[in-house]
Amino acid sequence: MDPTHPAPRRQKVVIIEDELALGKALATLLTRAHFDVTHYGDPVEGMGAAAESDVDVVLLDINLPHVSGLDILRDLKAKRPDIEVIMMTGQASVPSVLSAVKIGAYDYLTKPFENIEMVANTVRRAADRKALKDRNRELERLVETSQISTDFIGESAKMRAVFQLIEEVSYSTSTVLIQGESGTGKELVARSIHKRSPRKSQPFVAINCAAMTETLLESELFGHVKGAFTGAASNKKGLFEAANGGTLFLDEIGDMPLMTQVRLLRVLQEGEVRPVGANETIKVDVRLIAASNVDLKKAMTAGKFREDLFYRLNVITVALPPLRERPTDVPVLAHHFLRLYSRKLNKSIEKIAGDALEALVGNKWPGNVRELENVMERATVLARGKEITLMDLPPGFTANLGAHETDIGSLSHLPYSQAKKLAQAAFDRRYLQGMLKKARGNITSAATLAGLDRSNFRRLLKHYGLQSAGKEDDKVKGPAASPPSMPIDDGSGMPPDLDGDLTDEREVSN
Repeated sequence: MDPTHPAPRRQKVVIIEDELALGKALATLLTRAHFDVTHYGDPVEGMGAAAESDVDVVLLDINLPHVSGLDILRDLKAKRPDIEVIMMTGQASVPSVLSAVKIGAYDYLTKPFENIEMVANTVRRAADRKALKDRNRELERLVETSQISTDFIGESAKMRAVFQLIEEVSYSTSTVLIQGESGTGKELVARSIHKRSPRKSQPFVAINCAAMTETLLESELFGHVKGAFTGAASNKKGLFEAANGGTLFLDEIGDMPLMTQVRLLRVLQEGEVRPVGANETIKVDVRLIAASNVDLKKAMTAGKFREDLFYRLNVITVALPPLRERPTDVPVLAHHFLRLYSRKLNKSIEKIAGDALEALVGNKWPGNVRELENVMERATVLARGKEITLMDLPPGFTANLGAHETDIGSLSHLPYSQAKKLAQAAFDRRYLQGMLKKARGNITSAATLAGLDRSNFRRLLKHYGLQSAGKEDDKVKGPAASPPSMPIDDGSGMPPDLDGDLTDEREVSN
């Protein structure tokens, strides 16, 4: 096992339940779900254990002997605001449930449980939320202490594999081919390889092959002599000569013209270049790193890329995964860019709000890391306080979350817990819109149809951006311009809104 990336610890759950048989059954269920579980029948003993710093989730019965579960909840949230507490009750009265939510309970479960697996799923959601908050705090600390590396960034298993490959190939002289979508950081990989290589003190020269005509590209790569073509008023040294002893990076090599590919192949075979219009060749010692955002094997089959050049380049291949396939890297990258642009813009932004971070993680990122960097630069420019909020993200970006409402398959790039939150939020918005449509925009009637208290229904509408009028207006005039993210932690210590069904009467924090 890699000692720099130890296996994550099992999340710790404390159960405080005086019914011993039920408590043991829950402990067995959650242990099988890979949690570290301890059950306490004595509420005082359980309260002390739950306050320990390594506890992530607490399952707490409301009706306990000699002490109220709400009092324990209040005490726990005062000592450990970060802990997630799930209340259990056999008498789910609306006042007690709302009191628990206001104090800071994550969710509540009614006994007897209709489905025991529902308990494990609820605990899993709470644990995932706790893990996200912990990671956010850790990244905020790293931003403050400048411990986030400015080199290539990522913590996912796929990126760790890329880092390992970079380390292994850096000390060789073999040609490297980097494949990946636009914006994934292909040039960063090339620079990382060069910086770790014995050639690091020599030049690193980069050129985009797609940005030039055939004549200009050959002149740039190989140089030319005076009079070689119209406009060649003097001799010019090519990039192969400029990179002599170091590394030459050819970006988007898949767009290189076929005739230029022939000349490049000769350079790789002979180790020498012939400037355009020259009779003599020049010996060069260059390590070549090439990159492409197109599949070179398919381009080769289509006759757009030479087979002999492909096999000359394809000695070592580094495949860069798109950002949508490694969502756990999004918070790391987002905090890195936050630090970068806070310094550049001379702003004192310390963190990213919970809902904004969840929205970033949930996006599909067609532009990959480059798009994320642009979004974070914009957010840093617009942020007015000490944190990036959901409102600082582009309107079109937040609207992308609504696209998941009609395409659940588009969530398949996300971990289960995050995908479920997005799907739940999408359902909630559609449900509220449906009730409003039935009631012709009348909030009181819509609340009655939904079985919700009118004030709570209004809060739900405001939370999902479906109503922004004042309290005196009982008609919804239209949705907000930019629908917000799914309900998650907003840093206030309140629980997520509507992780369960809409048919309860939990109060939603804004």
